[in-house]
Amino acid sequence: MIHDYLLTTISVLFSVMMLVLLGQKLKIAYPIFLVIAGLLISLAPGMPHIRIHSDLIFLLFLPPILFEAAWFTSWKDFHNWRKQIFSMAFGLVFITSLVVAYVSSSLIPGLTLAMGFLLGGINSPPDAVAATSILKHLKIPKKITSVLEGESLINDASSLIVFKFALAAVMTGQFVMREAVSDFFIMAVGGTAIGLLIGAFAGFVLRKMPSNSNIDTVFTLLVPYIVYIVAEHYGFSGVLAVVSAGLFMSYHADCYLSHTSRLQATSVWAVVIFLMNAAVFILIGLELPVVIANMQHHTIKQGIYYAVILSLVIILVRMAYSFMVTYIPWYRSKLKNKDLPIPDWKEPLIISLAAMRGVVSLAAALSIPALLPNGEVFPHRNIILFVTFVTILITLVGQGLLLPWLLRLLKVEDQGTGISEDKQEIMVLKRIKQASLDKLKNDFSQEIEDNGLVLHYKHRLENEIAMLEDKNICTAGPSNFTIDKAESREIIRALIQEERNELRLIRKEKTFDDTVLRNIENQLDYDEVKITGFQHT
Repeated sequence: MIHDYLLTTISVLFSVMMLVLLGQKLKIAYPIFLVIAGLLISLAPGMPHIRIHSDLIFLLFLPPILFEAAWFTSWKDFHNWRKQIFSMAFGLVFITSLVVAYVSSSLIPGLTLAMGFLLGGINSPPDAVAATSILKHLKIPKKITSVLEGESLINDASSLIVFKFALAAVMTGQFVMREAVSDFFIMAVGGTAIGLLIGAFAGFVLRKMPSNSNIDTVFTLLVPYIVYIVAEHYGFSGVLAVVSAGLFMSYHADCYLSHTSRLQATSVWAVVIFLMNAAVFILIGLELPVVIANMQHHTIKQGIYYAVILSLVIILVRMAYSFMVTYIPWYRSKLKNKDLPIPDWKEPLIISLAAMRGVVSLAAALSIPALLPNGEVFPHRNIILFVTFVTILITLVGQGLLLPWLLRLLKVEDQGTGISEDKQEIMVLKRIKQASLDKLKNDFSQEIEDNGLVLHYKHRLENEIAMLEDKNICTAGPSNFTIDKAESREIIRALIQEERNELRLIRKEKTFDDTVLRNIENQLDYDEVKITGFQHT
């Protein structure tokens, strides 16, 4: 039995990797490609039905995925666009749920308003992984990316809270708005508080206890699960707890993680999150036969009709809300400042179409119980599942394939609101190198004269500062030469590759110890990372 499970797991992982490679070859974002592939595989004759348990996604996949997303979220960008992010993450979720509730209850025979809210809460949150994976290789303004990533961190919590209240209303037949609002704030505030407390405690443990990079990496993998379980145990929002812990620990990571721990944890997390995301998206496609098999009181044609109508409603509501959030503040500001330029209409349009549904929606739909407390079958559970599944396909595959084409058609440009990233990088590097050189001259003047390595490092710092000065002049205005960053990187990578080739020849001579050669090879890896960054996909 164990051997069968192991072989199945290995086969699935191998298939996923081959599909991802094929998707990259075809230049299709892997979430879209994996969903389509899973869908086609599920239709193959003799393919067994795979049932996904909602707890598998909520407990196993969701905490680390959210934690990793929060860890790499820019605090500065999150703060700059916080009003729009919170407005989209909370206001849009509630409005979408409300509209879907009324439309679905009038569209689907027998569906009550409470069940409509249930359906709205399930399908209101866009999927963070899908949007990020599709947008990361496209030229898109930084503000749009920041808003989408920030929104996706929080809207899962608000949508799941709406889902829980709607589910309770269906199960008990009672719903009190005042209690629901108070419970919402309690869940949100309590979840955030637990996340911050556990995040601070985890940082304290890492800072005070003797450790190494292996233990630190494993510890970071355990934190999101601990945070999520504790928050859910006390009835608070586990999603907000994980997000707040990730944001807090990321901001203070330099205080309790060594450089080796940060490098190792980054690599390990990248692999783990990639495997989880890939597995989740192919499981979405494989779930189709199970969803169809449960369609007893409605035909597939009816289900597709309902899903298409509701998907269009969700898209139009988001589009209307995005334009309102963009233009209403501008109109109010224009009353005070008549010279204020009109916002670009392309921005809210892209934000509207970059919202694809995914794993959270599927997990929420699957978590609907099969029976009511009185033993009766949960009404309309099957049609809610089917509509959710088709909505995921329409938004993920349809919008996901449309968006790159639309961006090329619109030719969206990032206007920028300040200093370019290249310029900022030069300024920061110059400051830290100068600080290092000043300390070397002030505190280790005698060592500079007596120690050849220290003297060499002094010359290296001076040369690096001089090179940064040249870059600074070049980027500040016209000059006799230019610095092509991409071209410079390719030249340096070519030189590093030549060093690798020479190292390979040296290894064949079998003269030097493997430990020495591996250390040198490792240093070449770090040198290349300095100019390319960690490229995981």
